[in-house]
Amino acid sequence: MTDFPVELDEHRGMAAQKSTELRRRLQEVQADQAALRRRQDEFERYAVAAPSAAWPEAAAKARYLIQLYAVTPEAQDPRRQELIAKVLDELARLSDEDGSIDGDRAASARRD
Repeated sequence: MTDFPVELDEHRGMAAQKSTELRRRLQEVQADQAALRRRQDEFERYAVAAPSAAWPEAAAKARYLIQLYAVTPEAQDPRRQELIAKVLDELARLSDEDGSIDGDRAASARRD
């Protein structure tokens, strides 16, 4: 018995090698898509489990929904794509690093 593995693909024709590689890559893509669906389902269950406690949580949910809509056929119109991009930019602009929103700070300043 040899200590080195035998590369079986080297003993097959180019068409068979390409076919095998195509099947392998397709399986990888399908596994990635299944993992993504599981993560999306988990996020969606988490997102609907309780109402948002603060504006950043609500903004994160809104961004998620906007991004889901952005890949639908209805959202492919250039005007809608521009609107989606602007809304996402505005949500990002209004959110700062610590997760608070400018409007939350303004509201708390008015209360003080």
